[in-house]
Amino acid sequence: MQSLRIISEDHSNMWRLATTIDHVAEEIEGGAKVDPAFFDSVFDYIEQFVDRYHHPKEDDHLFRLLRLRTTKAAGILDPLQEEHRDGPQQLKALRACVVQASQGELAAPEFVAALRTYTAGLKNHMRQEEKLVMPLAREVLTADDWAEIDRAFLDNDDPLFGDKAKAEFRELFHRIASLAPESIGLGGHTAGKLQPDAAPVKADVLLRVINMESCYGRIKALKGISLEVRRGETVALVGANGAGKTTFLRTLSGVQPMSAGSIHFDEEDISRLRSDMRMRRGICQSPEGRQVFGPLSIDDNLRLGAYTQPRNQVEGDLEKVFAMFPILKEKRKLPAGTLSGGQQQMLAIGRALMGRPKMLLLDEPSMGLAPLLVEEVFNVVKMLKAQGMTILLVEQNAFAALAIADRGYVLETGNVTLTGTGQELIRNEQVRAAYLGM
Repeated sequence: MQSLRIISEDHSNMWRLATTIDHVAEEIEGGAKVDPAFFDSVFDYIEQFVDRYHHPKEDDHLFRLLRLRTTKAAGILDPLQEEHRDGPQQLKALRACVVQASQGELAAPEFVAALRTYTAGLKNHMRQEEKLVMPLAREVLTADDWAEIDRAFLDNDDPLFGDKAKAEFRELFHRIASLAPESIGLGGHTAGKLQPDAAPVKADVLLRVINMESCYGRIKALKGISLEVRRGETVALVGANGAGKTTFLRTLSGVQPMSAGSIHFDEEDISRLRSDMRMRRGICQSPEGRQVFGPLSIDDNLRLGAYTQPRNQVEGDLEKVFAMFPILKEKRKLPAGTLSGGQQQMLAIGRALMGRPKMLLLDEPSMGLAPLLVEEVFNVVKMLKAQGMTILLVEQNAFAALAIADRGYVLETGNVTLTGTGQELIRNEQVRAAYLGM
């Protein structure tokens, strides 16, 4: 059922975009000017991604076979496909509203109302597909049906679903990010195209944690956690606030004391090593809340991340980070405290990369960021994954984390309650209900 995974990922991207439009609508309501270039980029993306690619996937393959298999389908699919057909006209009307609003011919409240009506419709459409269409498809479609659908969705040479189309989507999305208001976008150029998906991970284990426990006074925050991370693998640790995710990373880094258990990293028992020695072994962390050194320059923050590395390689590593995050190079002499939240997150990741990690620990990289910035941060994680870096990702945004993870662990009140591949956990009804809002 790879096709359902692809549709859910499409929905996740579109939900972020709809939320971004809502955020811009709030700013316009507060007196901000209407930027036609930004809205043109958003509507171009929706026109290409939703009306010309996403909807044909569903109409021509999934919906067609559902109608053949059950009479229940018509009542569910008819209104959805009517919305598919009406989509281009809705966009055309919104484009006209943008022109009128930017020229003062349409009052801000009316324009904001039109935007909110549109995004509410988008979100409701996606909810109906997730709650009604997908369960019905799992119930009635045959193995041959799924093979036919997946074959179409996974055809890399297909003009609608293939690699070229995906590259066009990324280019359109990056254009939105570059034109977005400062409160939403990165405020600078993006890092460019992502690399292809990484090769399959190697089988040897880089990190093995066995029965880890950690306490705050008499309160046991971690209650015997065991997990492993293989070389080149991206592993997500997800759970609600207070589940113990950050405590686990702090204990792994050596900042938080471990009261029981063992940690083996790169075939060495590091359970009793100080935190600085663990960093020298290759465990580098981008901490929760960024924790950049505000008064110091961006350049100095990055150099601090390389304090264990030979001096002759620092300049070259700086250029690699700047190539990944061009906005940091543009502002490299400014105090880190002047950066936006998203830019500080890029700096925190860049600082960790300066330590040349064997394993990169990312603690809540999307915390406090606007939806469009969340997409950019996870694009960076995908790029690092494609380069073969080993990543342990702790994240409350469960869908985004599991969507890019090779494997995942679900943490609840200091215990691992579920584990599996990222896609297995996304499909798990317990996870979907508790963490994905579905």
